[in-house]
Amino acid sequence: MHWPAFITFASDATLVGLWGAAFLLLAVLAMVADWRRNRRKDIDRVGCMPWTVVFLCSAFIGCGLLVIAVKGWIAG
Repeated sequence: MHWPAFITFASDATLVGLWGAAFLLLAVLAMVADWRRNRRKDIDRVGCMPWTVVFLCSAFIGCGLLVIAVKGWIAG
């Protein structure tokens, strides 16, 4: 599999930033899924996925990775 050139030659800070953005995207998707679950019409159809926990964990990890990436970008 061929990686795009910007991924192949990216710095460590950029790669960490991309992972942070991916975790924040997962957090947004989990937030939307939790919102949909809370607004369901049939109250007896309870799902088994803990969307709130997924949101909190992925948002925490994503923000932490982005802070580390920004620190690396500033340092050069």
